[in-house]
Amino acid sequence: MTPFGARVRSLRDAKGVTLKQMATDLSISSAYLSALEHGKRGQPSPQLVRQICAYFGIIWDEAEELERLADLSHPRVTVDTSGLSARATELANRLSERIGDLDEDGIAAILAILDTVPPPKGGRRRTAGRRR
Repeated sequence: MTPFGARVRSLRDAKGVTLKQMATDLSISSAYLSALEHGKRGQPSPQLVRQICAYFGIIWDEAEELERLADLSHPRVTVDTSGLSARATELANRLSERIGDLDEDGIAAILAILDTVPPPKGGRRRTAGRRR
């Protein structure tokens, strides 16, 4: 499951909306919505994220958070370390090798470390390359 998928599912559950009903209301297939929730499909389009925000009446900070989660929800990320140090490349490779073996505490510890790093100038994060 992706962060975006988990959030959409929790929104549906909180409102008592079935996956099929939400998909029908948004004019998308229930198979596609299910795949998004389960992390079997890539990032949703910005338009779909806006539709989901409107569907649940999400505005301002909560809408920005859902957009951020969508940006972080590509299930097959590749990291471009060209131009970075050898240690950065090692980190990316070691993480890719071991991420499946991390428990929730290990994941939380790594995320806590990453949260201490200041955001890039201009407020935008560096975009990783993605497999298609």
